Amino acid sequence: MASVICSECMFILRTYVLWNKNRMLLAATLSTFVTVLVASLIIDFTASVLTEYATSAIPGITGCYNSSTSFQLSVQYLLLSVFQLGLMILTLIRAIQSWRSNSSRLYVVLVKHNVFYYTCGFLFSLANLFTSMLLQYAYHTLLYKFQVMMLAILATHMHLRLWQMNQHAYRSDALARIPISDVSSVNSTV
Repeated sequence: MASVICSECMFILRTYVLWNKNRMLLAATLSTFVTVLVASLIIDFTASVLTEYATSAIPGITGCYNSSTSFQLSVQYLLLSVFQLGLMILTLIRAIQSWRSNSSRLYVVLVKHNVFYYTCGFLFSLANLFTSMLLQYAYHTLLYKFQVMMLAILATHMHLRLWQMNQHAYRSDALARIPISDVSSVNSTV
């Protein structure tokens, strides 16, 4: 849960930057995110309290497992998928508006990363939505953990890629700023 919160916050900030640091957009996306987060926590708490548990039918296995499907858990994924779809639409709107005017490599990579992350998150949330509605809880848990892991890996990879682009730009910029006097003094010593 913490990794999803962190990666969503990072992509909220990226969307904020794509919209030229529009404070109204930031306030709207953050308040929507907090609303989705609080609603998800409330649903998670009430769903775990109201869930029926059964003892395992397999001999030698101790403990209990969730024996029912939960429609309440599917609401969490519906909220998350709607939120991610909204952020993806905001990113696409901004990309279409400034496609011709901003051809910076950083801007293009930022838009591609955002759209790819939101698409993956949206598809994982939809898969979790249908899994929680149609299958047993064990399948839902497996897919949820896979979603959390994949979104954390995607966010980390995309952040690393931006950092590498910045390092590459810094190195190429440093090479471009060598004064001619330094170059001529090297040639005279050879």
